[in-house]
Amino acid sequence: MSEASKERSLNFRRLAQRIRVPVGFIFAPLLLIAARPTTGSLMAGSVVALAGLAVRAWASGYLKKNEEIATRGPYAHTRNPLYLGTLLMGGGVTISAGTPWLVALFAALYLIIYLPVMLAEAETVNRLFPEEYHHYSRHVPLFVPHLRPYQPQVDGSPESPAPLNRKGFDSALYLRHREYRAALGLLAAYGLLVAKLYLSGGR
Repeated sequence: MSEASKERSLNFRRLAQRIRVPVGFIFAPLLLIAARPTTGSLMAGSVVALAGLAVRAWASGYLKKNEEIATRGPYAHTRNPLYLGTLLMGGGVTISAGTPWLVALFAALYLIIYLPVMLAEAETVNRLFPEEYHHYSRHVPLFVPHLRPYQPQVDGSPESPAPLNRKGFDSALYLRHREYRAALGLLAAYGLLVAKLYLSGGR
C-alpha cells in the first residue's frame, strides 16, 4: 500500500471514530419516523436487542481501556464484544421497527463506520501492549466470535505473558462505563415503538 493510500485509510478511520455517535442520532429519528412495527416484529427484534444488551453489559465488566488488555469473559471469544453487542442491539431495534429497508441501511452504516473504528482501535492497543496483543490477536478474531475461548498457553508452554486481566466480571467497571445508559436507551426506544404500534392501530 502506498503512503497516500495509508494516509487516506488512516483519515477515514479517524473520521469513522468521530461520526459514529452523530450518525446514530441521525438514524434514530429516521427509524422512528419510518417504523411500521407489529407485535411479531417487536417480539422478534426484542430478543436480538436484549441479547446485544447482555453482551455489552458482560463486556463492560472486563474492560479497562488503555490500562490492560481484556482477554477474559466475552473478550476470550472476540476482540470487540462491545461492538458486537451494539450490532445486536441496533439490529434488534431495527428489526422491531418492521421496515426491511431500515435493516439493510443499518447493516450498511454499521459496516462502513464500525469496521474502520475496530481497525483503528486495534492499532492503538497494539501500540500500547505490542507483545501481549500480538499473541492475543493471533488467536481471537476481530469481530465474529470464536466458540473456543482464548488460551494464553499452547501445549502447556507459554507463548506470551499471561493475560493481565485475570479477574472475573467487575460490576464497578459496568458502572464506571455507565453501561446502564444502554439499557435506558433501549427501554426508551421500545417504549416509542410500542406507542407507535398502538397509536396506529396495528397488531
